Amino acid sequence: MISIGLENELNRLCDEQPFHTGWYVKNLRTGTVLERHGSIVVPSASTRKIAIMMAALKAVNEGELSLSQPVTMASRFKNNDSGCFQHLRSDFVIQLQDALVMMIIVSDNTCTGAVADLVGLEAINALCQSIGMEDTVHRYGIPPAGMAGYLPADKTNSTTPADVALLLEIILGGVGDEKSAGLLGCTSELCQLAIDILSWQRLRNRIPARLPLGTKVAHKTGTTAKNYNDAGIVYTDDVPLFLISAYTDNVPADLPTGDPGHTVAYDLTARLSRLCWDEFLQ
Repeated sequence: MISIGLENELNRLCDEQPFHTGWYVKNLRTGTVLERHGSIVVPSASTRKIAIMMAALKAVNEGELSLSQPVTMASRFKNNDSGCFQHLRSDFVIQLQDALVMMIIVSDNTCTGAVADLVGLEAINALCQSIGMEDTVHRYGIPPAGMAGYLPADKTNSTTPADVALLLEIILGGVGDEKSAGLLGCTSELCQLAIDILSWQRLRNRIPARLPLGTKVAHKTGTTAKNYNDAGIVYTDDVPLFLISAYTDNVPADLPTGDPGHTVAYDLTARLSRLCWDEFLQ
């Protein structure tokens, strides 16, 4: 049964803000889906790294790559403004699995560039299309303007809240079902690795921010100068409770209230998540 009260309250919070907010929510206990602008295309920012990770794991499963193979953090991948490795000396080597971890948990763009270069944009886009992410496009591996820049959806990597929710749901389903894992060209073991990596996320200022301390959330954020996104799976007692994919666009630097736009966008997603938590735990 769809909770009209929850949907109205989620929409009320979004209507209060002078910027675009789209979201897709699924109660994983009941299958109930709620959405607001869930099919509107927006800049994906670093939430795109979920698909890059899965394309890499597909290549591992198919024998094209190995989780233990060396990956060089070349200087050409350091034209970015996200993560840690941009500040380190160039040309050091780590294993692919470690590059995937850093790409997700601190959104490291040096690792992202290296992994995307290994996998290839064609393979990343092909994976997305194969599972039905029809409105998702990966146009480049490293954002040309860096994290601080902004490009409209038709000029940058783009997606929809519903598309990213679909990807997360398939990954989650793949953990316990080889057939679902096969949709991604992976095994259940590799899907579990993906969920583990997402749950190690260090950037917890959106979906988890208003949840009880220590709540497990397998998620990935995405940030530009006008986008503050987050998409993930929220757990209770290590059991998936709900999925939420929230995207903001054209967030101003400062709101009429004087509050910085990014802090309001962060807290909006946190409030949306908390409302879902309170409703779905009942």
